[in-house]
Amino acid sequence: MSPEELQRTVAATIVNTNRALEQRVRAQLAALQDQSLLRSLEKPAGLDLCSNDYLGLARHPRMRRRLAEAVRSLGVGSTGSRLLRGHRAAFEAVEERFARLKGTPAALYLGSGWAANLGVLSTFPTSEDLIFSDELNHASLIDGMRLSKARHVVYPHCDCDALSQLLESEPCSGQRFVVTESLFSMDGDIAPLQRLGELQAAHGFALVVDEAHAVGVYGRHGSGLIEETGCGDGVFLSINSAGKALGVSGAFVCGPSWAIQLLVQSARPFVFSTAPPPALAEAIDEALDLLQDEPERRVRVLEYGTLLRESLDLAPSNAPIVPLIIGPSAATVRTAASLRAEGYDVRAIRPPTVPAGTARLRVSLNADLSRAELAGVAGSIQRALGRRA
Repeated sequence: MSPEELQRTVAATIVNTNRALEQRVRAQLAALQDQSLLRSLEKPAGLDLCSNDYLGLARHPRMRRRLAEAVRSLGVGSTGSRLLRGHRAAFEAVEERFARLKGTPAALYLGSGWAANLGVLSTFPTSEDLIFSDELNHASLIDGMRLSKARHVVYPHCDCDALSQLLESEPCSGQRFVVTESLFSMDGDIAPLQRLGELQAAHGFALVVDEAHAVGVYGRHGSGLIEETGCGDGVFLSINSAGKALGVSGAFVCGPSWAIQLLVQSARPFVFSTAPPPALAEAIDEALDLLQDEPERRVRVLEYGTLLRESLDLAPSNAPIVPLIIGPSAATVRTAASLRAEGYDVRAIRPPTVPAGTARLRVSLNADLSRAELAGVAGSIQRALGRRA
């Protein structure tokens, strides 16, 4: 075969391979479209009822000012991983402060909650260990367990009786871990942390709690539901987002110094990732100042959670996450579109984010809403769902 013929053969092979892959991908996209599961990227429009900015800090004037000042002094990028040239005094200072907020000896800041959960669950459990996971845990926790060498067992959502039976019946020659969110991101309900503490006393497992949606919102100092429930002594590690109520990005793993030191040495998402921009650490520090200076923000958003549920005749709770389960994905998409047409930015949450048959509107409240806006939201939801306003 001449060089020209070889070149034509290679080119034809590449074209055929790409065409076959394109056909497969288009079939996958068409299947998602047929099931009303095809997603699209949509810019914010209308009143914010779908973000995780529960305290309204992401656009707070003090936050903007502090971040701008930090960029001027620290630059835009970190230039490397924390173990190379990416470490800065700002990271160290905010980690020490966040550890004090959580009442733990140490904390480690990573670029995202996803990275933090993968780092924790791929570092500590070994092949001899066993992980018990709430069935509605976030995808990042699930993927972290998949990366772990340990076997994992799923227990029914917030069902401590079922968990107790599994703890007694499932064999384990090593360490047992129980992994849960504190405030569940799609259902807005709260894990039975005190009951888990009682089980821990009986069974001796290490408790890992993802506080992503609770940090900044709950607790006397705004540190989360671990503080609110007083169960901090029983928690091995907590994962705490800085990209939700704190309005910035990244996440802190909090716990004993020896555990944090192992993460620095071995957590692959930390070791092998470029560090976040150091200016973000300064912005988070400002958010922690605002937790102290403006506690009325978390009081207000919790009050709004109670009021919206009362107006919609839902089970009582003060959580800022209010799920409205519709069921079919197509109907959920239509309902979300009708609310957006009235100026309310509510998005449809569909499988695989939530279990099949439980597509929903996930209304996320924030402290910048007014009472009049909250009343308007309630009326529009009632009309969209066919209820009497």
